[in-house]
Amino acid sequence: MLYRNGVAVGNGDALNEVVLHPGKAVRMIEFELFIDGQFVYSQRSDGLIVATPTGSTAYALSGGGPIMHPKLDVVTLVPMFPHTLSSRPIVIDAASEIRIHIGETNQSYPHISCDGQTRAVAKPNDVLVITRKPERIQLVHPIGHNFYEVLRSKLGWSNRLGD
Repeated sequence: MLYRNGVAVGNGDALNEVVLHPGKAVRMIEFELFIDGQFVYSQRSDGLIVATPTGSTAYALSGGGPIMHPKLDVVTLVPMFPHTLSSRPIVIDAASEIRIHIGETNQSYPHISCDGQTRAVAKPNDVLVITRKPERIQLVHPIGHNFYEVLRSKLGWSNRLGD
């Protein structure tokens, strides 16, 4: 949910990821990150990817995020081209509340995308709140589905020794 002066001005749902990004302009975004009300860091970067395990093998992976097993109840926060070498992806409990305070000095209006679809455009001082929905989904896989086999195939990992 995106808030402006305490009033909701945008929302969206995502299965894979929520992305804060500069939109069409290539500009740095300044923001502060809070998890469960605790300040984590302030950052200047091209944005932030908040990915579920389902989304961890897509956009977040290309941004340097970890591969997460689908049974994990976590999300990962992957900085996009941060302006510091110390900024790294972190994995947190999926029940956490993520708050992103958009910096007041931003010259561009960052976009918020849910699974690749822009849902809202933020202004300086807006607050993006990301939480897990209370409803759960169950994904259906073919009989014999093997997560690691899919990874080996898609990522070109080698076969077992001697094969």
